[in-house]
Amino acid sequence: MNLIKVTCATCGKTFLRPAGRVNEARKFGWNQYCSKVCQNKSQLTRVKRECANPTCNKMVYRSPGDLRKSKSGLVFCSQSCAASFNNSKFPKRKAKVKICDYCGKEFKGGGAKYCSTECQPKAQIITKAKIIELIKEFDKENKRIPLKREFHHYNAARNRFGSWNRAIEAAGFESNPVKFSKKFIAKDDHICDSFAEKIIDDWLYSKNIEHQRNVPYPNSPYTADFLINGKFVEFFGLNGELEEYDKNAKLKEKLAEKYKLKLIKIYPKDLFPVNHLSEIIRI
Repeated sequence: MNLIKVTCATCGKTFLRPAGRVNEARKFGWNQYCSKVCQNKSQLTRVKRECANPTCNKMVYRSPGDLRKSKSGLVFCSQSCAASFNNSKFPKRKAKVKICDYCGKEFKGGGAKYCSTECQPKAQIITKAKIIELIKEFDKENKRIPLKREFHHYNAARNRFGSWNRAIEAAGFESNPVKFSKKFIAKDDHICDSFAEKIIDDWLYSKNIEHQRNVPYPNSPYTADFLINGKFVEFFGLNGELEEYDKNAKLKEKLAEKYKLKLIKIYPKDLFPVNHLSEIIRI
């Protein structure tokens, strides 16, 4: 028989015990005693409690420290009794069965009123005609076509027409499929590399703020998008999208730091869907 040397939890003596019994005690966290006398002595300092499972009623002993650790104050003789008690007191919530407002079929869902998209009223499903109407309304109000990040029904437009550019073309406008592939002319005749830069340039022009385009950094082939009253202004339109673009942006930031240049950084979130230039550029 394989015997293992263990220490008595009461008197501290070491004694030999079968390996199977030792492993069982360790598995369940039981104390081990060298004799019945030591086991009985250990129970004198413990508190006798009845198992909290009403179907069990076994008596168990717990130390005052173990009772203080229990948040509920309940004592169980085993894990199975604890699980049985908790399952009876806190049953799992069943998904609420609802009735579809359209077809009357029963279904399980959170806040949904319909069992499927087929049952949704047609008025709630945006059509191609409605998407075209919204694009035209945006152009009429803002004097430009919307960008996909600021069009509320962008996903619907892409699904209905196959792509965002096709939706723009269906509305009668010219699409710009590749970022920075097309030049834009600002109101002051400055040539801008993107539509976002045109928005910035036109805003500066409307505020009568003198500005220059594509101003070079000192001792560098890199240029800044704008120069305003001695301050360099960069629009980081592809920030986080292209690794090479991010590297160039970091180089520009280091150049500004090296030559102690004041650098104003503008990101897409500063222009769309709401223009925050007045908060960023204060001249």
